[in-house]
Amino acid sequence: MNEMKTAIVTGASKGIGKTIALKLASLNYALVLVGRNEKDLDAVKEAIEETGSPCLTLAVDLSKEETPEIIVRETLSRFERIDLLVNNAGLAHSAKISETDIETWNNIFKVNARAPFFLSKAAVPFLKKNENPIIINISSVVGFKGYAEQAAYASSKHALTGFTKVLAKEVQGDGIKVHLISPGGVNTEMVQEMRPDIDAEQLIQPEEIAELVEFLVTRKGKGTIDQFYIRRQSGLAFD
Repeated sequence: MNEMKTAIVTGASKGIGKTIALKLASLNYALVLVGRNEKDLDAVKEAIEETGSPCLTLAVDLSKEETPEIIVRETLSRFERIDLLVNNAGLAHSAKISETDIETWNNIFKVNARAPFFLSKAAVPFLKKNENPIIINISSVVGFKGYAEQAAYASSKHALTGFTKVLAKEVQGDGIKVHLISPGGVNTEMVQEMRPDIDAEQLIQPEEIAELVEFLVTRKGKGTIDQFYIRRQSGLAFD
C-alpha cells in the first residue's frame, strides 16, 4: 500500500480549493483534485507535481448522484488510500426568495449539501483504516447567519453545518476528526460576484484558509477543534 497520505479536495480548480491543494502538496500529500473545469484542474496539477507530489485530476459534476462513488473509486484505484477529505466545492446564488426558482435551489443543494454528505459517507470506510484520518468541510458565515438575497445559499450552508455536527459524533469512535471552517468573505471570484460592494482588500485571503487546514492536519494533542469561524477584520466582533 502507498505510504504517502492522500487527500481529496473538491472545488480544487481555483480559489480556496486550489490554495488548499497547493498547501497540502507542500506537506507531502498525494492529491486528488475534483472540479468541473479540466483545463483549470490541469494547471493546478502541474503546479502540484512541480513540488514532487503525485496528483490525480477528476473533472466531474458534483451535482450528479453517482459522482461521490466515482471519486472514491478513482482515488483508491490510483493511491490505494484516503487520509483526508476536504469538501470545499460550492455554488452561490444571490436573489430574493421570491425570485429563486426550484431548479436553482436544487442545484445549490446538490453541490453544497448533498455532495459533501455522500462523499463523506463513501470515504469513511477507507478513512478509518488509516492513522489520523480527517474530514474538513468548508462552510461559510451564512451557515449560521442570514443575509438578505442569499436564502438558497444560506440554507445549503446551514444544512452542511448541521450535517458536519452529526457526522463528527457518528465517526468519533472510528478515530476520524471532523472540522468545519466557516469564513466570512474570502477573496475569490464567487464572493466578488456575490458581494461586489465589498472592497477586495477587506476580504479574507484564500491562503488564510489554507493555513487553517495546515494547522488541523499537522496539530498534535487531545483537544478537539469543532469549528473555525473567521470574519473579515472590518466585520463586527462577536457578531
